[in-house]
Amino acid sequence: KAQAMLNRFIAYKKDQMYGPRGRRPALASECKNLRDAEKWRRSILKEVSRHVSEIQNGSLGEHRVRDLNDMINKLIREKRHWERQIKLLGGPDYTRQLGIRDGRGGAPMGSNGYFYFGAARELPGVRELFEKRAIEKAKKRDRGDLYKLVDAEYYGYGDEDDGVLVKVEKKVEGKARKRAIDKWNDNNKKQRKLLRTALSVDGTSKNAEGSDILFKAHVPLPSDEEIRKSILAKKKAELLKKYAS
Repeated sequence: KAQAMLNRFIAYKKDQMYGPRGRRPALASECKNLRDAEKWRRSILKEVSRHVSEIQNGSLGEHRVRDLNDMINKLIREKRHWERQIKLLGGPDYTRQLGIRDGRGGAPMGSNGYFYFGAARELPGVRELFEKRAIEKAKKRDRGDLYKLVDAEYYGYGDEDDGVLVKVEKKVEGKARKRAIDKWNDNNKKQRKLLRTALSVDGTSKNAEGSDILFKAHVPLPSDEEIRKSILAKKKAELLKKYAS
């Protein structure tokens, strides 16, 4: 009795000094005082920490573990509301800080905003869910895993070691070269035929089909006899210049 009376007296003195404790508002938007908002956020963190420590005990029973896990997720959602209200009231941005950790110091497992802490991970159905998800994640390769497969063989540096590729390329290269040579010879024959037909004395001629070739000589072209006479006259002039002097 004496201890209970002492506790009531201490609580009474705290109420006189700091004011009545009151209850946490159901909605964070109802709180318009930054100091009170931070106080309620701290109280939520204390409750979360207490529940996370309690849920580590696997002998609590399935129903108690589920209730504790639901309570922790509810408090986490409520904490986010208070953090947004604190930011609106001009306080620090707590959303940038590290989130809630489980009893092992790591990030809690979960999806779609619902997380599992402590013994809740071993509940029926939860373990199978995360095992299946881990297998699916292991099967799926990300960009980093694909980059690990890129080596010298990927770029073809060892393709010619066995000699098979060289033989195949040589065979294909021979066929491609033959096609290119045949194409060049055909084009060259056509050009020569057109040139012989076009270089006539009158400047116009007809091809094998009898149609006119669109060629016009802008200067008079000498005949073969005139070319021979010109060459002979040039040689005579060189001889006279050499021996006459």
